[in-house]
Amino acid sequence: MPRYLVEQTFPDGLPLSLDERGARLCLHIIRNNAIDEVTWIISYVTPDRQKVFYICDAPSPEAIRRAGLRNKQPVDRITEVRILDPYFLL
Repeated sequence: MPRYLVEQTFPDGLPLSLDERGARLCLHIIRNNAIDEVTWIISYVTPDRQKVFYICDAPSPEAIRRAGLRNKQPVDRITEVRILDPYFLL
């Protein structure tokens, strides 16, 4: 399955709280993503919470866009990526 880096912009900040409500939202997103076989691996959030970069496995960019629409989340840019392990020679 291809791996992607997805960029999102939240002008008012990422609407995710670090509590039970936020945990439920994450589970909801995970379930919605699974409909299109999108697996959320990890996210990186800027300190102002306006930009999110997340890594996911998905069958295609279109699957990521469908999941974004279902989750009512922006999808600004999708880039297919590969793993580069800097320690592979050690």
